[in-house]
Formats: sequence, structure tokens, C-alpha cells
Amino acid sequence: MTQRVEVVVGVVGRANGTRGAVAVELRTDEPETRFADGTKLRVEDSRTIRTVLSTRWQSGRLIVSFVELADRTAAERARGEVLVIDVDPDQPPADEDEFYDRQLVGLKVTSADGNDVGVVRQVLHLPRQDVLAIDTPAGTERLVPFVSELVPSVDLAAGVIKLAEVPGLIDDDAVSDREPEGESE
Repeated sequence: MTQRVEVVVGVVGRANGTRGAVAVELRTDEPETRFADGTKLRVEDSRTIRTVLSTRWQSGRLIVSFVELADRTAAERARGEVLVIDVDPDQPPADEDEFYDRQLVGLKVTSADGNDVGVVRQVLHLPRQDVLAIDTPAGTERLVPFVSELVPSVDLAAGVIKLAEVPGLIDDDAVSDREPEGESE
């Protein structure tokens, strides 16, 4: 049997209507796949299954009806449940320019000239963009926005992320060593 990885895809929110539908706070970039009709999701740390009956978008939120939640009372009891699914760790994201957190955590990070600058410890999902939390050899943490201008290269096969040449991105001294723009002697 192939090894599987548990992935959080959503958190059950408040009940919506009287027939057991709930709002789901998404934790996935692929809601169409993860919440497709008939998909069986598991409640984290349990054997409880939630089978997707139907979905719809309402005011920017995903509303899901689960077979097991027949009425509002059941939906209200489910509030706060963390929904997970087991996936093949080698399954790529739908878009070739996207990466799962599990693919990035642990990758070596290098500067533009190839010097080691750290290891990805975590991927933070902030409102405006994702951010890589990088542990440096000096024992400090650096946060780097995960955008192509700052992270132009991710080579999963080699296990390396290459950063752009941006003074101060990893090394604060790189900024203080430079002469301020517009000033000259």
C-alpha cells in the first residue's frame, strides 16, 4: 500500500439554513477537488467521516452539505471540526507553479550565488501572500514572501529553493554595508 499523508482541507463553521449545510473555512487551494460531491473527508483525530453531498458558493464562502449532517442541530454540533483527507505524497498540485507545504518544508535555501542560507521550517499563509519561514545557520528565523520576484527557483528534485539577489532579504548586514541611494562623495 502507498504511504498517505493527512492534509487539512477545511474547518466546519457555522450552520447555514435548517437542512444541515455548513460554511467551511477553507484550508486548501483546490476546493473543487477536495469538496467534490461524494468525497469522503475525515474529522481530524477521529474515525468520523463526512461525505460531501453538495456545495455552493455564497458571499465568497463555501457552503457544504454533508450526508451525515441532516439538520441544523447536527450542523451546529459539527462546528469547529477540522476536516482532513489522506493523499498520495507524490500527488502534484493542479497548477505546476504551486507547491504543497509538505513539499517545501525541509528544502535547502540558497542565495542567488549558490551559498547556503538556511532551511524552510514552515510555510505561513497570510492574507496577502504565503511566506517562507527560513531557519538560518546563525540560528535566526527569516521570513521571505513566497513570490516569484524573491523566490525565482524551486527545484523539488534537487531539494533546493534559490532566492533572488535582494540586499537584506536574508542578511541585514548586506543593507547596512551599502551606500544609501542618491548619496555620493
